[in-house]
Amino acid sequence: MASWSLRAYPHSQKVTGQVYYFRVMAQLQNILLEVWMVTAEMSPYLLFGFLMAGVLSVFISPEVVERHLGRSGLRQVIKAAVLGVPLPLCSCSVLPVSASLRAHGAGRGATLSFLASTPQTGVDSIMVTHALLGPVVVLFRVVTAFVSGIVGGIISECVHDGDERSTEEQTCACCSHDTVHLPRWQRAWRYGFRTLPKDIGRAMLLGILLSGVLSALVPDNYFADRLGSGVGAMFIMLLAGIPLYVCSSGSVPIALALIRMGISPGAALVFLVSGPATNAAAITTIWKMLGRRTVSVYLCTIAVSALAAGWLLDRLATTLPLGAIAEACEHHHFAWWDHAFAVLLLIVLAQSIRPAKHKQHS
Repeated sequence: MASWSLRAYPHSQKVTGQVYYFRVMAQLQNILLEVWMVTAEMSPYLLFGFLMAGVLSVFISPEVVERHLGRSGLRQVIKAAVLGVPLPLCSCSVLPVSASLRAHGAGRGATLSFLASTPQTGVDSIMVTHALLGPVVVLFRVVTAFVSGIVGGIISECVHDGDERSTEEQTCACCSHDTVHLPRWQRAWRYGFRTLPKDIGRAMLLGILLSGVLSALVPDNYFADRLGSGVGAMFIMLLAGIPLYVCSSGSVPIALALIRMGISPGAALVFLVSGPATNAAAITTIWKMLGRRTVSVYLCTIAVSALAAGWLLDRLATTLPLGAIAEACEHHHFAWWDHAFAVLLLIVLAQSIRPAKHKQHS
């Protein structure tokens, strides 16, 4: 009967196939449009963040961090959080720096404070957050990173973990010393536009793409009645953010897409805190470096800080100037230089994820 129907209505089958094709193409066009709009919105801020990150890398090197945090005590815990907040190290690249800190005598508290505060923010992610979500969310994000680092560091100083083991110093692009002989401006340029994009480029592009997919396929305010602004939505964002690897900059467009779908700013902030600060690889490395109890302290500190910050942001949402989020959720026209910056950003990110060419020796 089915085969007879196909033969009986060939024209209907052709029309249905064409309709399906045009629908798919329209959805694909919407995804690409959303991706481009997010890229154009954040590109000048992210490029400026890369430049500032390069400058910071010259004046605040891993050696400087080790020199200031190479001891135990409350002072080192606070200094670790102060240094960690602006440093543009993601949850992957912060691990070898922290291992080096620990190997050079930094206390457990200072190490954990640096581990907790550093990946949540960075000068690049601060600029992107300001562009897409506004200054209020930037303030909450920075304060949460700072407070969670200090609280986690203080608690870990009081926890005696017999499961702690020594760990070999790891290396990554952020800790490379192969440019030490270059002039300062050249080292800053290389770090800002080559090394840092290489570390976060894939996660950044994935975050932008996922933002475009969610914005195009999921209707606005889809989760407003399903999840809304309650604590339940924050717990869902927490459970989603803890195991995932997402850099602090790449998490921002995803948070914007979630807000468009009806997630409250507080719930989105929970994702912005927990996503960059934790992932499966970081948890296993911290377990090996500092022990099982310290991992528990780390996870509990991040979870409680994220939920508290999200709850407070939602409670104050009616009195705080969150207009930047509402404006970002609406489509608007861009100037030609926004598109030029977007092209430049994509070139920088594409160069960063291009496979390295290995020289063949004859």
